[in-house]
Amino acid sequence: MKKNKTTHLMAGVFIILFVAIFLVLTGRFLYIQATGEINDISLEEWATEKRTASYTLDAERGKILDKNGMTLAYDRPTYRIYGIIDEAYSENLDEPMHIVDSLETAEALAPLLDMEENEIVSQIEEGKESGLFQVEFGTSGKELSQQKKEEIEELDLPGINFQKESIRHYPNGEFLAHILGIARKSGDENVINGITGLESYMNDTLRGENGYISYERDKYNTKLLDPNEIIQQPSNGNDVYLTIDQKIQTLLEDVLSQVESEYNPERISAAVMDPQTGEILAMSNRPGFNPNNPDDVENWYNDIISTPFEPGSTMKMFTWAAAIEEGVYNGEEWFESGTYQVSDRITAIRDHNNGEGWGPITYDEGFARSSNVAAARLLWEKIDPDVYLDYLHAFDFDQKTEIDLPGEVAGSILYNWPIEKITTSFGQGTTLTPIQQMKAASAIANDGKMVKPYVISKITETNSNQVKSETEPEVVGEPISEETASEVMDLLETVVTSEKGTGSRYQLEDYTVAGKTGTAQIPNPEGPTPYLTGHDNYVFSFLGMAPKEDPRLMMYVSVKRPELDDYEAGSVPVSFIFRNVMENSLHYLNIEPDKEKVEQVNPIQIPAIVGKDAKEVEEKLTDQGIRVTLVGKGGKIVDASVEEGDELFPNDHVILVTDSPTMPNIIGWSIRDVSMLADLLQLNLETLGSGYITTQSIEPGNSLEEGDYLAVELEPPTNQDEVPLEEEEAKKDPELIEQEE
Repeated sequence: MKKNKTTHLMAGVFIILFVAIFLVLTGRFLYIQATGEINDISLEEWATEKRTASYTLDAERGKILDKNGMTLAYDRPTYRIYGIIDEAYSENLDEPMHIVDSLETAEALAPLLDMEENEIVSQIEEGKESGLFQVEFGTSGKELSQQKKEEIEELDLPGINFQKESIRHYPNGEFLAHILGIARKSGDENVINGITGLESYMNDTLRGENGYISYERDKYNTKLLDPNEIIQQPSNGNDVYLTIDQKIQTLLEDVLSQVESEYNPERISAAVMDPQTGEILAMSNRPGFNPNNPDDVENWYNDIISTPFEPGSTMKMFTWAAAIEEGVYNGEEWFESGTYQVSDRITAIRDHNNGEGWGPITYDEGFARSSNVAAARLLWEKIDPDVYLDYLHAFDFDQKTEIDLPGEVAGSILYNWPIEKITTSFGQGTTLTPIQQMKAASAIANDGKMVKPYVISKITETNSNQVKSETEPEVVGEPISEETASEVMDLLETVVTSEKGTGSRYQLEDYTVAGKTGTAQIPNPEGPTPYLTGHDNYVFSFLGMAPKEDPRLMMYVSVKRPELDDYEAGSVPVSFIFRNVMENSLHYLNIEPDKEKVEQVNPIQIPAIVGKDAKEVEEKLTDQGIRVTLVGKGGKIVDASVEEGDELFPNDHVILVTDSPTMPNIIGWSIRDVSMLADLLQLNLETLGSGYITTQSIEPGNSLEEGDYLAVELEPPTNQDEVPLEEEEAKKDPELIEQEE
């Protein structure tokens, strides 16, 4: 009886408990049905979210174009391949929409994706084992071209699909790389962002805003009949037009590549600017890089704007401009060149020919010869160092040019001690960037008005091409008067045209040129001397304008540490760049030539001379301007350094060997000429040293026979006047600033 009571009691408790649970659950279901929420989560919203697919609609990044509309950077569509491996995706479909045969798929894709078949099979099978819906094929399956996509689509492989993506593309490769920079997708954002160059500087302008599309779909990703589709169209970026002229830039790039290949310099920098407006028409540096594949980049910096260095003698144009503007300059005044000792406490200033100078010369001649002594005397005795500092500030050498490019670095005026003030006058100590020099020189080329350099011409709306902003030329200072600018231009012309000038290599065929050479020393932080020494260890440069009377183009070129032949001037690679780019650019711009045509010198064709009378041949060739060395006193010619039909020009050197050869006087000859003589006479030649011959073991007039021993000693020239006539071109090595410390 007691047991029954307990049983009935427990049964009652369980019934009450079950009823309570039932009521709670029923109440909860009724609540959910009435409110559509679970723990404040809307079931309707949750269901909608689960069956809604959302995709990004990529915005197109704005293009970068040259001044004539040539595209320099744009978004190129590419495709990413992927394979669906979930068999459920093909349920209730007439044909499979997933990869059915891994091996067959791999065999078809491998040659097109440049992959191994087993690699593709492995990726597919591993994806299936992991329960993945789809697999991709690594870097080989990305950035596929439209053509490659179409080739794969023709295979009609089940389960193979493509996702369209954009990459930033630079159609001209290395062309303008330091200016354009690089843009690419970074991080988790599916947006291309600028990293360097204009791509970074103008990122907010170029970058658009992505849109999106969303719709409701079933488990097979098929749109519902009422998909609640929402489309937010992307907003494309704006286009940026540059002042760069693609044709002039191409000229520059091609010439820099030639010089880089031939001379293997450490650095090359060059820029072309319109000195009347400040527009940069071309700009490039070496080493360069391809922004489409920027691996192993040697130099990210745009050296024209971001690498200050001691400019060398290009600085002298501003020293002379200050003296003229101050009214203290007399170009006909004489001074003693060579060495200038300001005081016992200040190191002596020496001219670039080892301090020998050229005797008493005028200041005008000192400019043409690029005399350091002339610059130092002008600063210390004429202008006054404090006044000169005001001009350095007026030319904005103490600040950035504010060119519309990222990474600009201003130089530094080193002007604390007397020696620093003096050396600044001829480009040593104080550092400047090339673009600072070009900006300052625009005042000389532009009647005293200094203009701000710029590379961005205008910004337009991509679809409508409506101009949103446009850059106008800006005069940012007038450091000198129009009269001073004209007088400095006259002096700059003498650098190029005068027999005493350092810039004869820079003459153009059809246009007059005004410019200044520079040979900047390179600091030596580790060596026993403050600067590097040696024939190649300089930054050789030139800053020139043409045509002289109305400069339409200004060009700066610098070549750092080129690998030169023993007596090859540093101006050779620099002038090669300048002449080729300037001459062709001026013609391309339809600038009227302003230089009178010089009558062309026709070559002299060598007749048959072997067996002829030596004296008659010597006289005939000499009358035509050929320099003749007759080896022997007379008789018949038995051999010569030229052959019948060879073409020579006046001042070329010919060696004629007679049937009674005697030793000529070869003092001052080059190694090339004495080697030619030894080959003609079969002499046993031994040389000691390098340069030009100073001693010879066989006295002039002695008879010569095959096999005779000839020893010569050679020394480099120490003065331009000592260089022999046949090496006239080689003697024109630009000025070497050698400052004793």
